[in-house]
Amino acid sequence: DAGSQQIGFLLGSCGVTVALTSDACHKGLPKSPTGEIPQFKGWPKLLWFVTESKHLSKPPRDWFPHIKDANNDTAYIEYKTCKDGSVLGVTVTRIALLTHCQALTQACGYTEAETIVNVLDFKKDVGLWHGILTSVMNMMHVISIPYSLMKVNPLSWIQKVCQYKAKVACVKSRDMHWALVAHRDQRDINLSSLRMLIVADGANPWSISSCDAFLNVFQSKGLRQEVICPCASSPEALTVAIRRPTDDSNQPPGRGVLSMHGLTYGVIRVDSEEKLSVLTVQDVGLVMPGAIMCSVKPDGIPQLCKTDEIGELCVCAIATGTSYYGLSGMTKNTFEVFPMTSSGGPITEYPFIRTGLLGFIGPGGLVFVIGKMDGLMVVSGRRHNADDIVATALAVEPMKFVYRGRIAVFSVSVLHDERIVIVAEQRPDSTEEDSFQWMSRVLQAIDSIHQVGVYCLALVPANTLPKTPLGGIHLSETKQLFLEGSLHPCNVLMCPHTCVTNLPKPRQKQPEIGPASVMVGNLVSGKRIAQASGRDLGQIEDNDQARKFLFLSEVLQWRAQTTPDHVLYTLLNCRGTIANSLTCVQLHKRAEKIAVMLMERGHLQDGDHVALVYPPGIDLIAAFYGCLYAGCVPITVRPPHPQNIATTLPTVKMIVEVSRSACLMTTQLICKLLRSREAAAAVDIRTWPPVLDTDDLPKKRPAQIYKPSNPETLAYLDFSVSTTGMLAGVKMSHAATSAFCRSIKLQCELYPSREVAICLDPYCGLGFVLWCLCSVYSGHQSILIPPSELETNPALWLLAVSQYKVRDTFCSYSVMELCTKGLGSQTESLKARGLDLSRVRTCVVVAEERPRIALTQSFSKLFKDLGLHPRAVSTSLGCRVNLAICLQPHRLGKLAEQGTSGPDPTTVYVDMRALRHDR
Repeated sequence: DAGSQQIGFLLGSCGVTVALTSDACHKGLPKSPTGEIPQFKGWPKLLWFVTESKHLSKPPRDWFPHIKDANNDTAYIEYKTCKDGSVLGVTVTRIALLTHCQALTQACGYTEAETIVNVLDFKKDVGLWHGILTSVMNMMHVISIPYSLMKVNPLSWIQKVCQYKAKVACVKSRDMHWALVAHRDQRDINLSSLRMLIVADGANPWSISSCDAFLNVFQSKGLRQEVICPCASSPEALTVAIRRPTDDSNQPPGRGVLSMHGLTYGVIRVDSEEKLSVLTVQDVGLVMPGAIMCSVKPDGIPQLCKTDEIGELCVCAIATGTSYYGLSGMTKNTFEVFPMTSSGGPITEYPFIRTGLLGFIGPGGLVFVIGKMDGLMVVSGRRHNADDIVATALAVEPMKFVYRGRIAVFSVSVLHDERIVIVAEQRPDSTEEDSFQWMSRVLQAIDSIHQVGVYCLALVPANTLPKTPLGGIHLSETKQLFLEGSLHPCNVLMCPHTCVTNLPKPRQKQPEIGPASVMVGNLVSGKRIAQASGRDLGQIEDNDQARKFLFLSEVLQWRAQTTPDHVLYTLLNCRGTIANSLTCVQLHKRAEKIAVMLMERGHLQDGDHVALVYPPGIDLIAAFYGCLYAGCVPITVRPPHPQNIATTLPTVKMIVEVSRSACLMTTQLICKLLRSREAAAAVDIRTWPPVLDTDDLPKKRPAQIYKPSNPETLAYLDFSVSTTGMLAGVKMSHAATSAFCRSIKLQCELYPSREVAICLDPYCGLGFVLWCLCSVYSGHQSILIPPSELETNPALWLLAVSQYKVRDTFCSYSVMELCTKGLGSQTESLKARGLDLSRVRTCVVVAEERPRIALTQSFSKLFKDLGLHPRAVSTSLGCRVNLAICLQPHRLGKLAEQGTSGPDPTTVYVDMRALRHDR
């Protein structure tokens, strides 16, 4: 009686006084010193009775069993476990028992002396109905395989089918799956004797994959497609529907491909199989003989569903359970349902029974089940099925991380809504790093396929989740442990911010005239608080020629005509020498050639998306403007790391997929990398869009350069993966891009005679804008230093700043950290090499997080001796949606003297508890 002692409660509530058992089981029971079996915790007092023949005496000659009529007396009680872990007894009458066996006999075409192999638990459900009851009624030969044997030898049922030439087998999809895994060891399998393979969990929509895979492998061993018969059942309604065995192999089974998004709103929308966000379901055959079925709305009044709605299936038949033993209130709700028409009248005078299955009735009366009411989780008004979430999690390479595919999914109520929790057992050999990557990929997969956030994903050590008697995961126990906080996970990823979107605002009772009253007073008198704004772009009079143009592509063409030989970009290598440079006209001509290539070799139209997969450098910039010249929308993507393809390439693939890129531009070197053996192992090469290599460009110029029709159209897409593993793409219009460049030009006083050193990754946010866009708009020279070069030469960036007498430089926290750690002991030798930072007016750290004060302070302190003014170091702040909210250069120099550079940095101490309440 696992965990919560619920079986004991069931026995007590059903008034059980005698327990029949076997010798082996009796010997295993705990006993008192006198040999008595004690009363177990939560169980009623039982008389234990062993039923093996050596313990029994022969009945007298004149004794005959008393045979009753098939009436409405209770014949037996089946038990079921509810979502909350409570166990209920379902009473089945004598007439229902008999009628059910007759209906199964008719539906399955059972005949005397047939052999049936049963793998299922024969004490309840499909295993009991076919393997014990209907088989006795038809005098069939039953071979029962205990589950303990199946665990040791997953092929035992297939061996018995072959050995006895069995006509029927009763299995679950897990038995088919494990047989597939083990079948290589077995020769001479022949399944041609089977006329019916009953799949007991056909009501789980994911059973279709086991059925398909099993047929695929065993078709060559005599298994026919029409033999596979999924069935749907429930403890209350017994067998709900079953696919009939047929000799007609031309009649394909029914299947539907449904939009997962549609299902969350309870509607059926047919979709195409190529997509990931679809659910492929197979039919579970026709309704049972003598039964009527309908589908009603799952919540509220049992109103009939429309034909394109998902509802709870209800049946009206003699062959069903009649009540929950001893629970009249719950019984009424389940066993006495009167479905209503839209006008509010009942459709029939006979009561229907809720099956607990969600689905619809398809063409030709075929029944389709898409989930169970027990597995339903309603999050923000949309329905999600626990089995579907499990299947998505298992699709993310589970064999490496999840122990034996053991995953539990349930919902917990947090702040007036359901939240999804996933708990999985972690394989003993997987590292924390690997598991964390797997977890973030699961979150992404569930977000993109189901469009729902996961509240918590927890990994626990292998074999530590509570088990059901047959070894599955005990769901309600696991949920109970989670709620109590005694799950003891070894890895947790909580993402409350992605799914808790209905937070209440904390209310505070204010004493007399407190700060709030002052604030209200200020608001009433017209003073705005907690607001800051930059200078108005329209008001500033300056000689900004680039303002005349609406589009960056036009600014580049204008610069190529007016100042063709002015150098815009200089790229440094790890030795600090110039690896490459670009003048206005060189950039313009290369962009033209790339535009020709996109139109002629790529056959792209304006508005198509193009992924640019380049290392930080000049090629990336040229490819970006080539896209603008061709009217395409560029997306910059960080290339895969050659030493770590397996984990970095899927991210590239995901950005290319999500951004719907029609083609991918890159260098010859990365082209080879994408086609390498390691890459093919991580991502199927056939799934990439066309790849264009820009090392070999055409000589032609385009007939005309594309000019967008409207500044509000898309200029480029800015993609990045957030710290929680969520991939987000931000659309940037031409108008926003120009306004952004102009505001940076004004804030940083950029003009053609200036030189700016940039040591940032150029793939998203402000880093990308500074690397690719600002020089073209403002005309200043950008000295580009790829951050990866600092790994071999940590002093590269600062030496370049000193050598080129740069006044303004931008870097990232990782660059600053590399310099602080790598050069801490070298300041004297750098001074001797002539490193001088006294000309630096501004050194801005570009980030999308709050300032790392300790790091900037230790950097300033360390390089103070080399002339770096502590006031020169500042931080910018941006986020995914607004790439630069604050950018504060020039605390030194002319502007500082005029007082327009902004105040000195100040440190404010804030109470943590107040912050949590947004105060």
